[in-house]
Amino acid sequence: MSIQQASTSSAKAAILQKNDNDVVIVCAVRSAITKGRKGGFKDTKPELILSHVLRAAYSKISLDPKLIEDIAVGNVLPPGGGASAARMAALHAGIPVETSINTVNRQCSSGLRHQPDREPDSRRADRYWYWSRRRINDTRLRLRAAPKYRRSLSNQDAEDCLLPMGITSENVAADYHIPRSTQDAFSAKSFQKAAAANKAGKFKSEIVPILAKWIDPKTEEVKEVLVNEDDGIREGVTAESLRRLNLLLRKMAALMLATHPKSQTAAAAIILARRSVATRLGLPILGKFVNASTIGVPPRIMGVGPAYAIPRVLKLTGLSLDDVDFFEINEAFASQALFSIDTLKIAHEKVNLNGGAIALGHPLGCTGARQVATGLNIAKQTGGRVFVTSMCIGSGMGMAAVFVSEQ
Repeated sequence: MSIQQASTSSAKAAILQKNDNDVVIVCAVRSAITKGRKGGFKDTKPELILSHVLRAAYSKISLDPKLIEDIAVGNVLPPGGGASAARMAALHAGIPVETSINTVNRQCSSGLRHQPDREPDSRRADRYWYWSRRRINDTRLRLRAAPKYRRSLSNQDAEDCLLPMGITSENVAADYHIPRSTQDAFSAKSFQKAAAANKAGKFKSEIVPILAKWIDPKTEEVKEVLVNEDDGIREGVTAESLRRLNLLLRKMAALMLATHPKSQTAAAAIILARRSVATRLGLPILGKFVNASTIGVPPRIMGVGPAYAIPRVLKLTGLSLDDVDFFEINEAFASQALFSIDTLKIAHEKVNLNGGAIALGHPLGCTGARQVATGLNIAKQTGGRVFVTSMCIGSGMGMAAVFVSEQ
């Protein structure tokens, strides 16, 4: 499959140019995405998953880990920002004690956060991971906490930051008249694209195989299993099969199962360097980071973030929607993805070519980096050059970033 190249605008031609100060990507890998508490990583500590991915990232390109100056780890749910676990993972991966590390939490976009311009000749590596926690537990925690906080909050937007994702999904659907049938059709398409891509082996080059400990829930036998494939992708999903969930479950439960990502566990890593440094070290250059932008939106409809973040980053880069060959837009839930895609009038065939988070899963701290790894992989498969990643962010924000493939 190849992407039909449109006529190149002056802005697109400009970002395709190469210069020594570019922030380039020399490696982008991820683990398989597995079911939370049930999948291949259910008995593996998250710092160990991260360690495997970190080691694989620098080993894949024969990079001396002593040259890694700093590591940024995206975290969302762990107490204390997960700083100790992140440091443990780096050291276990064979990265020297001299390499510094920090953790960052910007909710669902944590894996896309980095500061490549901090040093003019940076060799820094951005690493992103996800601390496993079932989404339903997080929702219950916020619901229980809500009354305590609401006594001290008189601002409606502030109160709305406590809304569970399922409610914000319903708000988007209600406010913008997105029927359940349309959401089901979109979700089914995500599964179908992911299943086809998985069957064709299109994810293999981006996934790091990991030998993980796994305890049989029936016999309690401890085994070692090779986790090298996303285990949440379901074949044979149709809009009709998702609609049947309405007949079996309560409305909200059916909605969550049919049109929201599952609770998943994964890690991903992106190594960034200045082009001059990558060239001097003889490292492969997969692509480059161009620019990124964040924006706030009303918390009660927090999922609409990409509809506002994407135009902002395109304005920063001077690009138009037509200049973008394809998009990786996180499917936090079907209503918000549909709203963002249709509001911007993006052709559906240019979005999530190998399926999205509804099929693959949305490990919160990992998704941003996972989307970059998948985007670079898709670019190589299709011949696309410019792609945009974007996601909504809990509490009412959006983020988007522009990348160029050089493969």
